[in-house]
Amino acid sequence: MFKIDSHVNNYKNIAHAFFLSLAITVAEPSTVMPLMVHHFSDSAFLVGLYATLLRGGAIVIQLYASFHAQSYKRVIPYLRKVFFFRFLAWFSIGLSIFLVGDSNKSLTVALIGVGLFFFSFTAGFGAIYFKELQAKLFSKAYRGKTMANRNIAGSIASIISGGVTGYVLSNFEAPLNYAYLFMISSTIMAIGFAVFGSIKEPPKENISAKEKSFKEFIKNANKLLQSDRRLMVQTLSIFLSFGYMFAMPFVILKANSTFELTGWVLGGFITLQMIGSILGSSLIWRRISNYEHMLTLAFILAILPFIVALFANNIYTYMAIFLLFGIAIDGFNISGMNLIIGIAPEDKRPIYTALQTNLSSIGLFLPILGAWVLHSFGYSTLYFITILILTAGLFVSLKLKSD
Repeated sequence: MFKIDSHVNNYKNIAHAFFLSLAITVAEPSTVMPLMVHHFSDSAFLVGLYATLLRGGAIVIQLYASFHAQSYKRVIPYLRKVFFFRFLAWFSIGLSIFLVGDSNKSLTVALIGVGLFFFSFTAGFGAIYFKELQAKLFSKAYRGKTMANRNIAGSIASIISGGVTGYVLSNFEAPLNYAYLFMISSTIMAIGFAVFGSIKEPPKENISAKEKSFKEFIKNANKLLQSDRRLMVQTLSIFLSFGYMFAMPFVILKANSTFELTGWVLGGFITLQMIGSILGSSLIWRRISNYEHMLTLAFILAILPFIVALFANNIYTYMAIFLLFGIAIDGFNISGMNLIIGIAPEDKRPIYTALQTNLSSIGLFLPILGAWVLHSFGYSTLYFITILILTAGLFVSLKLKSD
């Protein structure tokens, strides 16, 4: 018999976060990823594009995934297939760097892009199935706690990963060090996928009949969005929460031009960001059950590191920046997921999730625009615009409290 808020499912949920974070931190978009791309290309545009690819390839596919998922009684069989393809995509990045590397930098950077796209693309299906499982497995109150526990476990894993990354980057020459990181981490990632894939899922009683065509589904989804003002305001707020991506991938490049950025210093920045995540989840986010308040506080904490970045000129100020990044980003992640689950009817949950995620995730393309601003106007303008975007999001989030 299925038991909601099962401790076993909670432990599997946490273990998945631990192994996934242990693996994926090697390509953290604020640290390792920009430097890796920069090794193969001097283009700031590519740095912004690949930061987007890591998270943004899933945008359009989520609507298609929800088109099918609305009629599924169980989603775990489909999620297992997603896990398999994500593993292959991640491993292919390391293999491409190992086999091609500096012998053909243009080809290598293109293969990295392909791997990142498919890793993110398959996540479009996974995101719909994952949120569906979270809603089915855990109650509202318990869900906030298990997600905070996931973040703490993931952050601890990322601290370990930060140390490993620092060691590998310091002891092996580029680009082989990047290849080793990706190939080893893909194996670690597979462990987390296997654990989460073993979760026992209850059948869903209230499902929606699938439309005859995807085109008809899009029309119905558009009508749903226009009829739900709360969903529109909430989606706008989540979109603006991605404002930190406008400048975040370029902060490490500015640090690299300010002082010597060794492998150990880079690993230290990753560790600090994850310590921030642990502090945020354990001391702040797990204590807040009002997710509107959580989102507002996350905006405030996301603005602070860019104010510091305007004046940063030594390693200590950059340490503060990455610590604050870790606290704020977890607040955005936890509040965004719980807000959409909270307002979505059970039978329409995949559609609500896809609408908020697809429309808000357009913000993942902000690094591309940020690269242009950086090239044309410099870091100060880049940081100032980022602060304006996040401030706008702060005011929109306050509107949610009155809706």
